[in-house]
Amino acid sequence: MSLATRNMDKKLSCKIGPSILNSDLSQLYDESQRLLDSGADYLHLDVMDGTFVPNLTFGHPVVKCLRNKLPNTMLETHMMVQNPIQWIAPMADANVDQYTFHIEPCDDVSLVCRKIKEAGMKVGLAIKPGTPVASVEDYIELADMVLIMTVEPGFGGQKFMCDMMSKVKWLRDKYPTLNIEVDGGVGPSTIDYCAKAGANMIVSGTAVIQADDPPQVIKLLRNSVIKEINNYSKC
Repeated sequence: MSLATRNMDKKLSCKIGPSILNSDLSQLYDESQRLLDSGADYLHLDVMDGTFVPNLTFGHPVVKCLRNKLPNTMLETHMMVQNPIQWIAPMADANVDQYTFHIEPCDDVSLVCRKIKEAGMKVGLAIKPGTPVASVEDYIELADMVLIMTVEPGFGGQKFMCDMMSKVKWLRDKYPTLNIEVDGGVGPSTIDYCAKAGANMIVSGTAVIQADDPPQVIKLLRNSVIKEINNYSKC
C-alpha cells in the first residue's frame, strides 16, 4: 500500500467550513459559534501576512484565543503567507487541526509538509488560480487535502471562477479518495459546479455569513455535495 493511500480517507464525507473573513471580527467567538450552531463542520480561518497577498488579517494569538473558546471544533488555518514554515510552531501551539499553505512561495514544499506533520497537524496544499494543478502531484503522498482556490487569494466576496473546476475534476479522477476543498465565491448558485467536479470540502464565506438563514444555506451546500459523492467515492 502506498503512502498516498494510507494518508487518504477510505471513505469521503462532505464537510462545510465557513470562512469567517467576512464576519464581524470584533465578535469573533460569537460569530464562530453562530456558524457552528448553523451546521458548520469546521471553521476556515484566513491568515494573511500582507506580503503573499496584499491584505492583512490575524495571526496565531487570535487563533489561540478562539481555540480556548472552542476546544472541540476543527480549525483549519488557510495560510496566505510568504513563509509558511515560520508559522508552523505558533499555529501548532494554538492547537490548529489543519495547516493549509500555498505551495507558490515555497522552495521546499516537502519540508513544509513534514514539519506540519511533526507538529501534529494535518497538511493542506493550496494553489492559486494561475498555478497548474499538476504542481501538487509530487506532494500528494504528504498531504491530507488539496485546496483549489476559485478566486484570487487575499480578499473575500470575489466572483467564482468556474474554469477552476477542471482542476478539481483532474484531482478527483486521479485520486478518488482525496479530500478536495474549494474556496472562493462558493454559494447556492455555484455549489453544483463544485460538487459535480468532485469537491467534498466546501468553504463558503459571504454566502453563509450574510445569509438571512445560514442553516438553510449550509444544508443546501451539504445536500448538493452528498448527492454527488457516490458518483466518485468508493462509499
